[in-house]
Amino acid sequence: MATEEPLEIRVAPPRAAAQRVAVTMRTPGHDFELAAGWLVHERVTIPGDIAGVKYCTDETLTALEEFNVVTVDLAAPPLAMPTARLVTSACGVCGTDSVQDVLAAAAPAVPVTLDLETVLALPGRLAEQQPGFGRTGGLHAAGLFEADGTPVVVREDVGRHNAVDKVIGSRILGASPVPPVLVLSGRIGFELVQKAVVSGVSAVVAVGAPTSLALSLAEDAGLVLVGFTRHQRCVVYAGAEHVVGSITA
Repeated sequence: MATEEPLEIRVAPPRAAAQRVAVTMRTPGHDFELAAGWLVHERVTIPGDIAGVKYCTDETLTALEEFNVVTVDLAAPPLAMPTARLVTSACGVCGTDSVQDVLAAAAPAVPVTLDLETVLALPGRLAEQQPGFGRTGGLHAAGLFEADGTPVVVREDVGRHNAVDKVIGSRILGASPVPPVLVLSGRIGFELVQKAVVSGVSAVVAVGAPTSLALSLAEDAGLVLVGFTRHQRCVVYAGAEHVVGSITA
């Protein structure tokens, strides 16, 4: 079975005590990446201000809590300190109120050109790196790929939003550029496109369909948005001029 446990995220501003900002339900693993990605996507901080992440060692923690509480140290004051809340594995972005808020926080999107056959192959390449789903059938996946289809990083989690936070968080903690293509194992909700926009991703490719608000945001942000990508078909919902080529018989 897929594991689901709570992760408490604390933030420690410079010269201040750590404060709890969220408790999210997640699949254990890559917890530091999850915390970093979540804080950036929620606009609590920016990538360059994350000084470090560690598991908490409070004497009051029980054995079950020992690896379920992380503290993120900041090198600068947070942009905002949200009220501590529970974030379920089904919850996406909770700190953004409108499309305009998302666009205001967006990283510059670099135009990308994708070959149609490469796009069609992406879900299969994502599936090749989903061992947890293969064992349990209960995990979502997100992966960052280069424009030529080369996989860079793939993460799994019981929450589709967590999986995206983890892959982006891996680039934040590694101080590495974010590859242009985000591939998702399920549908495309508004909150997933939001995370892509804030992170500077240029294209989102998914096995499932987008929602109307997800499409609206993608169009406003200039993202390529491709859904129902499986076998020999896909639907290009936004940015069709950036998808070239044809299917080879």
